[in-house]
Amino acid sequence: MESDSEVSSPVEPRKPNRNLENLLFFKVYKRRWFVLLLLCLLNCSNATIWISFAPVADESAKFLKTSLDQINWLSMVYMVVAIPLSFGTTWMLDMLGLRITLILGSWLNMLGALLRVLGVVLEVPGAVYPVTMLGQTFGAVAQPLMIFTPTKLAALWFPDDQRAIANMIASMSNPLGILLANIISPKLVTTYTQIPTMVLVYAVPACIICFLATVGLRSSAPPTPPSASAQFSTSEPFLQGIKLLLKNKAYLILLLCFGSGIAAFTCFSTLLEQILCVRGYTNDFAGLCAALFIVFGILGAALLGLYVDKTKKFIEVTKINLGLCALMCIAFSVVSLMRQQEVAVATICALFGFFGFSTYAIAMELSVECSYPVGEATSTGLIFVSGQVQSVLYILLLQALTTPLADSPLSTCGGAVLSWKVPMLVMAGLCTFFICCFILFFHTNYKRLEAEQHSSNGSTTPNYGVTTSQSK
Repeated sequence: MESDSEVSSPVEPRKPNRNLENLLFFKVYKRRWFVLLLLCLLNCSNATIWISFAPVADESAKFLKTSLDQINWLSMVYMVVAIPLSFGTTWMLDMLGLRITLILGSWLNMLGALLRVLGVVLEVPGAVYPVTMLGQTFGAVAQPLMIFTPTKLAALWFPDDQRAIANMIASMSNPLGILLANIISPKLVTTYTQIPTMVLVYAVPACIICFLATVGLRSSAPPTPPSASAQFSTSEPFLQGIKLLLKNKAYLILLLCFGSGIAAFTCFSTLLEQILCVRGYTNDFAGLCAALFIVFGILGAALLGLYVDKTKKFIEVTKINLGLCALMCIAFSVVSLMRQQEVAVATICALFGFFGFSTYAIAMELSVECSYPVGEATSTGLIFVSGQVQSVLYILLLQALTTPLADSPLSTCGGAVLSWKVPMLVMAGLCTFFICCFILFFHTNYKRLEAEQHSSNGSTTPNYGVTTSQSK
């Protein structure tokens, strides 16, 4: 139990003649929960800005006077921008620290939100879409500064038995934002004239969070380390870390296969409303399906985080859940093409999230375990880049495979009606192929855990003396 008083217990030296300066005092601070909360709020706000137009794509196209493909680019710009900027972000996190990275991200996120408001409120002919896209681009620049941070924050601020759950909480705040956008956007926008109200609603939290980050973040790391890996950080220099990752077979398999999983999730979030409206499902129902996907994903992530913190079975959990995720992806590709199957579609979306989406945080922890001592931001950042590259390719491919429907009497789509039969089957096939490759070929040691065991007197499990203290 934490208290305001400080109680310390040193780790005994491995050898009797070990220097006193090597005796470790591991401490955890209540301040870590504020830093975690701030990251969660930033992730959540940025996600709402990212996906806010997708649940009301038809109405957004009417207001912005553009096509559905251009509305999709308001989401896809996040992926395109993140690809070249990700390498700079990983360098910034590993070299400049959490504080500078998160404050910069909060300002970019706020500026992007305000630019969107400016674009839709002024309604200057010919400038509404470009200014809105510029705001989305600022948000896209901010995204890697937050998405890459959970594993770094967990490693620097949390003890080893809380890292997975801390990473899970921080990682799940991004889909929580997607959930909120999928619920709020359809409620706020029943007609295209309400788009400015929706954009303003998402801008207010971005401004408040920017203020909290600017005045509340005072350091990148706690005064004393929470674990052996945080104390004896041997993270390689950025370029050397990249070289080590490119030679790591297990990491490359995770990079490619889990990146494909991220791409499938992105396609699901971006295109869900367009896929379901063809078969007569309303925007509200599409929002409900997205909400079930995320809620059950967060529930699954919480259960997995607690389980993995106790058992350290990263590989087993990831392989089992991704295998079940492939089955749900196949089921969704079939059932989403049927009419009047609300219960089946909603159930599959919930299970899809529970088995697949919940694996994100565990897979990111696994990337750190198999690539240690490469910096956490570098190892997780490259996986995110892989996911973004594949997301762009997937969405472009799926859009190219759509075909116009001459007659669709039940359609609730506002514009042209497209058939998603072939694209959905292709997505299911790609997702299943890469998950099968991961299950068959991925094997690794838990290198970070092994390093911590070696630094804790040779015991089979780390034996840390923990000090708790109130954040100063």
